[in-house]
Amino acid sequence: MVSINRTASAQWQGTGREGKGTLTTQSGVLAGTPYGFNTRFGDTKGTNPEELLAASHAGCFSMALAFALTAAGFPPDRIATSAVVTLESDGPGFKISKSALKLEAAVPNISRDQFQKVAEGAKAGCPISKVLNADISLDWKLA
Repeated sequence: MVSINRTASAQWQGTGREGKGTLTTQSGVLAGTPYGFNTRFGDTKGTNPEELLAASHAGCFSMALAFALTAAGFPPDRIATSAVVTLESDGPGFKISKSALKLEAAVPNISRDQFQKVAEGAKAGCPISKVLNADISLDWKLA
């Protein structure tokens, strides 16, 4: 059994609205990357937790789909996935209510029914999908 740990850290200074923070990941891809109220609820340059979750979900699903298609005998030529994560009010706070995956794939010799079955399985089996307590949709196009 494989068990892998990945780490990231957040530093924050100040209040929720006026404060500022940085995010750093174990790999170093994010190293003191700024985030704050304006990057989360506005368009200031920097990142935010929802954007990172959307990237994680799109990447996790794409990889899960590639593995599943290959295992089913249909190695993909191309998989392109985007994710839209929705943050909405939830009483006095917020919640992530949805993650909408949009997929375009080129997979030789697969039928639409076979592709849909494999894609839905990958959506359900992707580790990020499993951790989300949100509605997850999948809109796909097979080239």
